[in-house]
Amino acid sequence: MAVAKLRKPKHRVGGTGWWQLRQDPVLFITLIIISISLLVFIVYPLFKVFLLSIRPRDTFTFDVYRGIFGQWWLRQSFYNSLLLGTITATTSTIIGFLFAFALNRTNIPWKGFFGQMVQLPMISPPFMFTLSVILLLGRNGLITKGILGLTNFSIYGLNGLVLVQTISMFPIAFLTLNGVMQGINPDLEEGALDLGASRFAVFRSITLPLSVPGLASSWLLVFVTSLADFANPMVLGGTFDVLSVQAYLQFTGMFNAPRGTALAMMLLIPAMVAFLVQRYWVSKKSYVTVTGKPSSPRILAVSPWLRWSLFALCSLVCLVILAFYGTVIMGAFVKTWGVDFSFTLEHWRYAWDVGVNSIKSTVFLALIATPITGILAMIIAFILVRKHFPGKKLLGLTSMLAFAVPGTVVGIGYILAFNEPPFILSGTAAIIVLCFVFREVPVGIESGVASLIQIDRSIEEASTNLGASTGYTFSRITLPLIRPAFLAGLFFAFTRSMTAVSAIIFLVSARWHHLTVLILSQTEIMRLGAASVLSLILIIIVLGAFAIMRLVVRDTTTRQLPR
Repeated sequence: MAVAKLRKPKHRVGGTGWWQLRQDPVLFITLIIISISLLVFIVYPLFKVFLLSIRPRDTFTFDVYRGIFGQWWLRQSFYNSLLLGTITATTSTIIGFLFAFALNRTNIPWKGFFGQMVQLPMISPPFMFTLSVILLLGRNGLITKGILGLTNFSIYGLNGLVLVQTISMFPIAFLTLNGVMQGINPDLEEGALDLGASRFAVFRSITLPLSVPGLASSWLLVFVTSLADFANPMVLGGTFDVLSVQAYLQFTGMFNAPRGTALAMMLLIPAMVAFLVQRYWVSKKSYVTVTGKPSSPRILAVSPWLRWSLFALCSLVCLVILAFYGTVIMGAFVKTWGVDFSFTLEHWRYAWDVGVNSIKSTVFLALIATPITGILAMIIAFILVRKHFPGKKLLGLTSMLAFAVPGTVVGIGYILAFNEPPFILSGTAAIIVLCFVFREVPVGIESGVASLIQIDRSIEEASTNLGASTGYTFSRITLPLIRPAFLAGLFFAFTRSMTAVSAIIFLVSARWHHLTVLILSQTEIMRLGAASVLSLILIIIVLGAFAIMRLVVRDTTTRQLPR
């Protein structure tokens, strides 16, 4: 009997996941609901895209793919997407690294200003800088025609896209590399300097090698973002075709759904490869650079020429950002850009007439999607960090899948999946809200996981040991402790919901329109003044939400300080 009693717990330990599910019905029901939701709103749309590409006429065939590879202009679009992504990722990573190095390892002036400026492109419409480039460097551009008198210069194509994507995407690289630079112990660099190594030798042998995982991670993140970009190539691409635009045109303009889905799947392949590399290889190596004993940040001495060179670079990039923002503001108040620069409010009247419903719809949809996204992200993060159950890794991978999928693929997938029984959602607000939720939830999950790792598990175990359920423990103990991460996830979800375009352009309807789609359409018909006004309105709304979020976070932090 004694032996039998000892073996029983041993078997139970071996099946810890199943045992926990049997003992916690709330966890079991939550897992079922989340798993079904991820399957329906992430996996199922992707499956529908792939299915249509290989079954265009209800017959299994690869004729669609053979047709794509048999036409040079479609092969060229695939090559162009990879080329644009590679160049943009490289330039963005270099600039992001130099910014991170300057702000964390040198004593350049205006650090606070540069730190704020680098965040501006992330809260702007994805093609606002494209609008600015057209106003500055287009055929009637202020610089090209007005100042330089150029008539044959064209900004459309690869060069213009690299400029716009680099300015709008280098903050992604900066945020990643900024964390890596802050995690590198400066004692290593100071020790090498004390032993007689030159500053360049310290940078080459210590700082740069420890930053390599972050550099690779940043490069891959920007590459995926560039590959998925739809709005900028749509407006500024010219004859430089990319897969995201071709997939949209084939699906909506030429009504060739099988070819459009096949192009979307081709777009998915390099994005998924890059994502998996970043997720499982780079992310594991990056922990090596940030672990160890904590140390206070210190500024290392650098040569004056390096200090002022980095200051000049940061100033130049910020000047370009300010010029782009200033151009949009100016474009909203001049009569005809490049022809008549007299002051007018006509664009505001026109933009309000055509855009008031889109503004209301966009804010309403974002306000509905934001709390759902934030709460769902924290629940999934809590389950992934604090609970053990079969299929945990698969759940984590599936929940993060939407982050790696280009928006064009998601939009086409939602149209195919939810335009027929049993899920008829096309034309409703629900399909847009669901797209927002499951596209943006991965960022909230990552933020929640990072916060939960820092919280002692014994706090929640004490609540459970006293008889509290999982739901009670999460709502009363865990959620208040991770409130800053929760609020950050809410802000990101709101911002992305307000500025999304690549997936939403497939889902909008006459009843539920979106502001970014309206800005894109106004830009395409060259109503640049109205597009500028609508962009400003969108930025004002997002900045207002950002200010409110900062006040809430500051108030939370103040109330948590010991008295």
